[in-house]
Amino acid sequence: MAYDETLAQRLRDKLTDPAVTERKMFGGLAFFTNGNMTVGVSGDELIVRLGPEGVAAALQRVGVRPFESGGRSMPGWILVAGDRLDDPELDRWLAEAYDHVATLPPKESLSPAKRRRGA
Repeated sequence: MAYDETLAQRLRDKLTDPAVTERKMFGGLAFFTNGNMTVGVSGDELIVRLGPEGVAAALQRVGVRPFESGGRSMPGWILVAGDRLDDPELDRWLAEAYDHVATLPPKESLSPAKRRRGA
């Protein structure tokens, strides 16, 4: 499945921290902060990592649905419809994802061969 390159570029423009890397996953594109997946793009939707405690409230918002991969629900993850992502809304989702990922221990960074920054 192809991913929305325009949304991917909007994320690249906002995710300027040197701790952020990207790589293709889930048939889309994933962005990692200190080795932890934070957000991504699948088709024309934004993947957001909120942790299990953040999902219930997020699912009450318009344009949000659970994230499934391989037919399995991914606890702590949601998808946000791309047409719901004006800049302020995208910024809110990024802030929520960063708040959650900040609570996680850093993982070993990806090898240079696996990094996909701007590719």
